[in-house]
Amino acid sequence: MKNKENNYAFIDSQNLHKSIEACGWKLDFTRFRVYLRDKYHVSSAYLFIGYLPGNESLYTLLQRAGYIVIFKPTLEYKKDGVVRTKGNVDAELVLHCMIQYPNYDKAILVSGDGDFHCLIEYLEEQKKLAKLLIPDKKRYSALLRRFIPHIEYLNELAHKLGGKNTK
Repeated sequence: MKNKENNYAFIDSQNLHKSIEACGWKLDFTRFRVYLRDKYHVSSAYLFIGYLPGNESLYTLLQRAGYIVIFKPTLEYKKDGVVRTKGNVDAELVLHCMIQYPNYDKAILVSGDGDFHCLIEYLEEQKKLAKLLIPDKKRYSALLRRFIPHIEYLNELAHKLGGKNTK
């Protein structure tokens, strides 16, 4: 009898959310967690997100769906007269991926951001990369194209993973 894999997912929530939104649909995070568990044997799914007061019900929904939510403080800034919020989670995602490295068999990264190139390259070299889930096939970093054998595009799964989420 084969032992079940013990894989971990590391999710750049901003990249995931904005990319799927640009595709014209909304990700059902509960269905996505089940998908990760069933298809990739993900026992722990780390979701990295900028913390915004007032979004507590969203954070509760994510935790109840089975995500380990890692918060990043956010900063507000003005650009072109519009107040914007930034909560870059890249460093936290890389750090947690490496902290947890001895605890998982393989990693699943969810992002189309080329800033993760060196992490993905390292995981591939160590044979610890199971899959790179890119939210939008039409918009992702060209740096990630060399990992095509590991890539799955989430926008092709709208029929499985789409649905309504409430904040």
